[in-house]
Amino acid sequence: MVLSSLSRSPHGSRGRLLHAERRLGERYAELVRLAYLVLPASLGRHRRVLAAHSLVQRSLPDATPAVPAPRSSGADPDRSLRVAVVRGALAQCRRPRLWPEGARPPRLLVPRLPVVLGLRLAPRSGGAEEMALGQALSDLSAPARAAFVLLRVEGLTADHARGVLEAAGVADAQVAVRDAARLDTSLGTAAAAVLTSDEFDACTLRANPTDLVRRRRRVRLAALAVLAGALTVGGLAAVTHSAPDTPDTRKPRSADLVRVSPGEWADTSRVDFAAWPARGDRVRDRALLDRALAVWADPPSGTRVDRAPDTPADPPPRAPRLLYAGSVGGHAVVVFHDGQRLVRYGESGTGERLVLARADDADVTTAAAVVLEERGGAVRYLLAPWVAESSVRDLTRPDSPARPLSVARDGVTAPVPRWTGGGCGRRPALQLRSSPAIAEHHAFLLADLGGLTPAHLTYTPLPGHGSPPARQPREATGPAALVAWGQTGCDLDSAGGSGVRAVNAWDFAEQNLPDGGGHAVWTCARADTWQGPGNITVSLRRPGEKAQVVTRVRSTAACSRFGRHVVARTHWKSPRGHWYVLAAGSRAVTSLTLTGDVSATRSGHTLAVRAPKDAATKVRARLTSGERLPEVGSGPSGGTRP
Repeated sequence: MVLSSLSRSPHGSRGRLLHAERRLGERYAELVRLAYLVLPASLGRHRRVLAAHSLVQRSLPDATPAVPAPRSSGADPDRSLRVAVVRGALAQCRRPRLWPEGARPPRLLVPRLPVVLGLRLAPRSGGAEEMALGQALSDLSAPARAAFVLLRVEGLTADHARGVLEAAGVADAQVAVRDAARLDTSLGTAAAAVLTSDEFDACTLRANPTDLVRRRRRVRLAALAVLAGALTVGGLAAVTHSAPDTPDTRKPRSADLVRVSPGEWADTSRVDFAAWPARGDRVRDRALLDRALAVWADPPSGTRVDRAPDTPADPPPRAPRLLYAGSVGGHAVVVFHDGQRLVRYGESGTGERLVLARADDADVTTAAAVVLEERGGAVRYLLAPWVAESSVRDLTRPDSPARPLSVARDGVTAPVPRWTGGGCGRRPALQLRSSPAIAEHHAFLLADLGGLTPAHLTYTPLPGHGSPPARQPREATGPAALVAWGQTGCDLDSAGGSGVRAVNAWDFAEQNLPDGGGHAVWTCARADTWQGPGNITVSLRRPGEKAQVVTRVRSTAACSRFGRHVVARTHWKSPRGHWYVLAAGSRAVTSLTLTGDVSATRSGHTLAVRAPKDAATKVRARLTSGERLPEVGSGPSGGTRP
C-alpha cells in the first residue's frame, strides 16, 4: 500500500510522504480506533475492523499536503492524518444514492484491503457499560460520533474538532460538535476510560473461525461448478440445480448444526455459550432437531413465542450451535445458540413453545446456566460444563448454609423452587463454583428473574469496608454481601425482570439515625439488561429488617460506571414517633442542601431533619469537584421515574 503510494507521488513530495508515513506508524493504533468508532455499527464488528485498518492505511496519500504546514508551537502534526481518516470513515457512513434506507451497504463499499480469509476478527468483548456506550454512539449521527471521539478520545478542543470536521467535508460541523458535547455531558468523564478499553480497540483482536460447515459446502460447490464447466454448459446447469442448499438459504438443517467437543471449554480463552458442548439424550434425534429449526425459522400458527426485550425473532442467519436436546420431565427440549441469542424450543401436551433471549458477550458467570423447564413453581437448569460445584441458598436467610444441588451427568439440575413474589418467605438463588481449570475460578450467585438465563448477583461494599479503589463489584458470596442481599433480595423482581443480565447491590452511604433509630445503610441495586440500559432501586437498610424502598428509576446511568455519584432522600418515622427527612450521598459528596417546605444544609454525606410526614422537599449535593448533584430520579443525571 505504502510502496504503491510512493510510486505515484510527484517528485519533491517524497520527504513529506515519508514523514507522514512515519507519523502514521507512530499513531497507527489511535487512528484505527478513531476510524473504528466513527464507522457505523451496522457493518458488524468484523467488517468494521477491516474497514478501520484499510481506511488508515489508505489515508497516507491524502494526509500528505502539497505544501508543508508552517511550524509553530500550536500546530497539530497529526491534523492531516485525522482529517483523512475521518473523511474516509464518514464516506462509509453515507448511503449510496437510491440505496434503501436501513439496508446494509454493499460489500464493495468497504475497502478491499487488508483481506482476511477463513477468520472472523473482533475486538475483545466488554461489559454492560461498553454496550451502553456503544449504543449511545450508534444513536448519534456520523459527524457527531466523529466529534465525540475527537473530543473525548483524541483530546481536541471544540474549535480544533470543528476544524477537523470542516476539513473532512462536514457541512454543519458546529451542530455535530454541539451534539457530541451534549452526550459527553450526560455520560461524564468515565466515558473516556471505556472508549479506550479493549471493547473499542480494533488492534487488540480475538480471532474465530468462520462458519466451517458453510465454508466446506462452498468449496465443494465451487469444485463442482469448475468440473461441470469443463465438461459442458448443460452439465453445469444440472450440477448447480442439484447442489444441496447452503446455510445461506436461512433454513439450517440438523446436519448443519455446530457441535462443540466436550472438553473444548478447558482449551479456549472464550468461556461462554460458544464453548458449551451438545448434551442430552436426544442430540442425535434428527427429526426433533429439524422440527425445532423449522419452528424457529417459521413458527406455525398456535406456537407460543416468548421474546426477552430487544431480542429479534429472526430465523437463524447460519447453522446455530446445539447446546442441548433431550427429554426433561417427559417433554422434549432443545436449546440453540447463534452467537447473539439463546433459543429454547419445547414440546408438551399444550403445543410447541419458542423462547428467545439475548446472550451476546456472555462470560463465565452469565453463561453458567440456562432455564430448561418451568413447572409447578420449580425450575430445572442446564449448567455450564465448567461448573464444578452447585448448591442452592435462600437469600432471605444469609446465615443459613447453602444446600447441595443434585446435577445429572448431562448438566440438568434437580428442580429448584421458584420465588413467585408476594411477601418474602423464601428467595432461592443458585450458588455455583467454576472449575479450577479456569483462571477465573471462583464462587458466584445467580438469581432467577424470569428470563432464559438467571441474573448474576454482585456486591459493592461501603467505602473503607474493604472496597477496592476503583469500586468494582465483587461476587456476592461474602458475609456482608449476603446480609445486603438478605435485606434487598425480596425486591429483586421490581429492580429487574426478564432480560436482566446482572444486578449489583452498592452500599453507597451509612448513617446513624436520630431518636435512637440505630445504624442504617443506603443501598442502590442496579439491574443491567442485555440490551444496555439499567434500572435501579434505592433502599434504606436497618439491621434485622426488610429494606425500605426509597425510589425506583428506570433507564438511568446512576449507580454505574457512568453514574458514580448519587444522592437520595426519604421520609422516616423514628422510634419516638417523630417524622424526619433523611438524605445521604456517595463518597464524593461534601455537603447536602434540603429545600422546599423544610430547608437545611449539612456538611458531610448524610442529613436528618425533622419535618412533617407530607412535607414536600428536594435535596441537592455538592461534590468534591464543586459540581451540584440533584437527587436520583429528579433530573437528567438521574434518569426518569417509572
